[in-house]
Amino acid sequence: MSLEEKTRVIIVDDSAFMRKSLSLMLSSDPSVEIIATARDGAEALEKVRTLKPDVVTLDIEMPVMDGLTALKRIMEECPTPVIMVSSLTTEGADSTLKALELGAVDFIPKEMSYVSINISKIKEELIHKVKVIAKQARMKSRILRFRMPGETIADIPRKTYSTPSMLIKSIALGVSTGGPLSLQQVIPLLPENMRVPMFIVQHMPPKFTKSLADRLDSMSQVKVKEAENDEEVKSGVVYIAPGGFHMHIKEMGLGRIKIQITDEPASTLHRPAVDVMMKSVFNVYGKNMLGVIMTGMGKDGFEGIKELKRAGGYAIAQDEESCVVYGMPKAIVDAGLADSVVPLKNIAETINKFIK
Repeated sequence: MSLEEKTRVIIVDDSAFMRKSLSLMLSSDPSVEIIATARDGAEALEKVRTLKPDVVTLDIEMPVMDGLTALKRIMEECPTPVIMVSSLTTEGADSTLKALELGAVDFIPKEMSYVSINISKIKEELIHKVKVIAKQARMKSRILRFRMPGETIADIPRKTYSTPSMLIKSIALGVSTGGPLSLQQVIPLLPENMRVPMFIVQHMPPKFTKSLADRLDSMSQVKVKEAENDEEVKSGVVYIAPGGFHMHIKEMGLGRIKIQITDEPASTLHRPAVDVMMKSVFNVYGKNMLGVIMTGMGKDGFEGIKELKRAGGYAIAQDEESCVVYGMPKAIVDAGLADSVVPLKNIAETINKFIK
């Protein structure tokens, strides 16, 4: 592989151990090249300006210039895909959500080291994220667009159909990379009197989903909360699956439906998993579930949507142009399972046609 074809990465962290660990992980893939490391945000900004990497990994807490300040400057002066290195604490989760709002594409857990029992999984995930994000077409223009939600995304040709006159009793939405900021352009536009419950899986670790739910709740007319085990489902509430666990929906009889939070099945790639949630919601609501798949890597949600479509249900996919990473929606679009393929700015409007 030629040097020009490699994914060029700058690693930014005040810990020499973390710089070394990340460098070893990423450079173990022959298609990834570490072109520089930096100890603080000021040094990082200078190196990003000069070397123009494909991807930057950026720590949040650093001396001289912290990660959030550096991220803001990078986005203003030399927009580049940035993956945050985040602490798995409540404070770390809040800072990471702020970073995603400022333009970071994704994040990885800070608690990684070569003594970790999960190191091979973490290394594989990190390499995959760096390579996929680097290859996304027009990523830099997308970064700029997503960090300015007040600006409208240009209208582009899209596949749409008139929504059928079917009774929708629930909404199941799956999203991953690029999801936190994208959800801010959907959930606040849902009506206060939404007559159905909504279930969301956003691929995130524990604590991060609680911060995300609280953030969305503060912005929205509907109630948004992290789902709790054994709570009864209510119409007009948006339930976000807690990080590290699956969200199941169970019919209890007499019209009562409850949420069950478990770590089973343990075999899934993600926990929470979109497919697990969607199949569970489908088992209760059948074709009266509205399926929505938004930005994200991979194809989680594909099996759930396929089951919904077999029963005659309706599925919405986010279009390629407005996705941060066009993976999960692409899987259902390419398989012909999407009834509507719409830009991010039209997803809430499309959902609202079913629930008003």
